[in-house]
Amino acid sequence: ITGQKIFITWGEHDLTENTVHIVLARLEGAPAGTKGISCFIVPQFLLNADGSLGAENDVKCVSIEHKTGIKASPTCVLSYGDNGGAVGYIIGEENHGMSYMFTMMNQARLGVGLEGLAVAERAFQQALEYSVMRRQGRAPGAPAGESSQIIDHPDVKRMLVTMKSTIEALRRLIYWNAACIDIAAHHPDAAERETASDMAALLTPLSKGWGTDMGVELTGTAIQVHGGMGFIEDTGAAQSLRDARISTIYEGTTGIQAADLAGRKFARDGGAALTALMVDVHTELSAPASGEAETVRLAVLSVLPAYEQAARGFLGAMGQDPRVLGALAVPFLRLSGLVLGGWLQARAARHAATLLGAGRDPDFHRGKLQSARFYAEHLLPQAHGYAALMRGGAAAVTEADAALL
Repeated sequence: ITGQKIFITWGEHDLTENTVHIVLARLEGAPAGTKGISCFIVPQFLLNADGSLGAENDVKCVSIEHKTGIKASPTCVLSYGDNGGAVGYIIGEENHGMSYMFTMMNQARLGVGLEGLAVAERAFQQALEYSVMRRQGRAPGAPAGESSQIIDHPDVKRMLVTMKSTIEALRRLIYWNAACIDIAAHHPDAAERETASDMAALLTPLSKGWGTDMGVELTGTAIQVHGGMGFIEDTGAAQSLRDARISTIYEGTTGIQAADLAGRKFARDGGAALTALMVDVHTELSAPASGEAETVRLAVLSVLPAYEQAARGFLGAMGQDPRVLGALAVPFLRLSGLVLGGWLQARAARHAATLLGAGRDPDFHRGKLQSARFYAEHLLPQAHGYAALMRGGAAAVTEADAALL
C-alpha cells in the first residue's frame, strides 16, 4: 500500500507494542469512486509466524499537525510505502471498504457526540463554580453596599440554566441512542432488534450533529459566564471551546450528519421511522401530568404539529428538487434535536415529579423539574422559528448567486 493519510489521531505512539491502522485504499483496476474502495489492516509491525513482533512495516509518521485544540491528542500525517510499500491485509471482500468502514464510523459518531456532551459538561461545571466564586455588581434585591455573586444576576443564571437544560436533554438522547444500538445487537426477538436498529440509525446522526453543535455553543456560553476571565488561559474556559470545536468536523461534519439524517434516514423510507416515533411521542404525552411537568408536556405538544408539518413539507420538497436537501438539512437536524430534546425533558419531568412526590432526593428532582421547565419555556420555542424556515427557506439558499458572495 502506498500513499499518504492526514489527520490520523494517535497515528504513531509508544503506548502499545503495535499500532494497527484500518486503511481505505484502492486495488489496481478497481471501479472508480467509492464503489472501488477496499478496507485493509496495516500494522505498524509485521508479525512473525509464532505471533511475535517482527519487522517494522513501511508506514511512518512524517509530521504532527498543529491544531487549535485537543493538543494532548497527537494528530499525525502518515506516509505509506516510502520504501517499497506497506503490507496490508484486506478485510472482507474487495471494493466493499466503505460499507465496512461505516460499521466503525457509526460507533465513532456516537462517541464524538458524547465528546461534545462531555466537554460541554466540563465547561458548565467550570462556569458554575466561577459564578459562585466571582462577586461583581449588585444583583436585584441584594443589600446595598455589597457585591453579589454573579450567579445571582438573572442573565448569568439564564446562561447557566441554558447550559444545564441542554446538556440534560442531550445526555438523554445519547443514552437512548446507545440503548437502541445494544438492543439491536442483543435482543432475543428479531422484530425488536430491527425496530431498535431503525431507531439507532435515525438517532446516530442526530446525536453526533446536534450534540457537537451544542458542545461548541455551550462552551462559548461558558466563556461568556466568565466574562473577560474566560478569554484568559488561566481559567481553562477557553480550552473547552478549542477542544470542542473539532467535534463538529470529526467523523463527518454537521452538514454530512444532517444530510445523512434527512436523506438516508428520513427520506429513504418515506419518513416511516420518524412517523412511527411521533406516534409513540403523542401516545406518551397524551396523559396529563402535574405542576411543572404539565407545563413541559403542554409545551412539547404545542410544537409537534409545526415539526411534523415541516418534516412532511421537507420530504416533498426534496422529491421535487435535490438541492433542497443541502439547503435545509442542518435546520432540520437542529429542529429535530430541539423537539426530541423537549420530549425527553418532558419524560424526565414526569419521572422527577413522581419521585419528588415520594420524597426521594428533593433537591435533585426539583433541579430536574426546574431544568425541564426552562427548556420548555426558553429553548423549545425556537422550534417554531426553525419550522418556519423549513417551510420557505430553501430558495434563499438555492437561488443565491455565488458571484455575489
